[in-house]
Amino acid sequence: MQLGLFVVVVFLSSMDLTGSSKVVKGKRQRRISTELSQGCARGCDLCSEFNGCLRCSPKLFILLERNDIRQIGICLPSCPLGYFGLRNTDMNKCIKCKIENCESCFSRNFCTKCKEGLYLHKGRCYVTCPEGYSAANGTMECSSPAQCEMSEWGPWGPCSKKRKLCGFKKGNEDRTRRILQAPSGDVSLCPPTTEVRRCTVQKSQCPEGKRKKKEEQGKQDNANGNRNRKDTKDAKSGTKKRKSKQRGAAVPTTAASPAQ
Repeated sequence: MQLGLFVVVVFLSSMDLTGSSKVVKGKRQRRISTELSQGCARGCDLCSEFNGCLRCSPKLFILLERNDIRQIGICLPSCPLGYFGLRNTDMNKCIKCKIENCESCFSRNFCTKCKEGLYLHKGRCYVTCPEGYSAANGTMECSSPAQCEMSEWGPWGPCSKKRKLCGFKKGNEDRTRRILQAPSGDVSLCPPTTEVRRCTVQKSQCPEGKRKKKEEQGKQDNANGNRNRKDTKDAKSGTKKRKSKQRGAAVPTTAASPAQ
């Protein structure tokens, strides 16, 4: 009977010691956690000795830097080069760009600035601009010809053919525009400044053609007049000759008879 009572007392004592140790351990953990939070760097709300900052203050970004096998968290107002900021309700994070030779990015797969000496084109980095593109305005960003700044088209000009405005039915008309700004000042990369299209007009005779025709008609009339005058003159001359012949013809005379 006494032996059983002794066993029960020993068991209850062990239970009390176990419970009290758990309480002491829990208090120690809370104290350690509180001490770590109070010793965090500025802008960090929660940290640990092993991993640095675990949670940053609102509006700050957490950046995880690898140190051997550990990742150390630090809090920054903005993400450094090679990273972009991603905001969410839980915590703002700095995420590394995944684009080769990219110095600054807008998202994981869209670069906004390449490393020195490389050209940026549509979120990627190149040694030279792709075919059909060139660096714009002395920068390292590739620009297409479509980005030339052009003026509005002017009105269509008159319908012409071989620089003439008359004497034809079908010709061409054109209009022009100006280059206001060209990438790197190279106007050869810009679209055409002249546009040509076919046109049809009512055929009209050119003024010089009319004058020429009048001149030819006048020459013909003069030639006809001269010919007519010559014919008239010849006719008159023939008449005079006939009359002269008639007057100059020998008149028969009667020989005088000898005196007896």
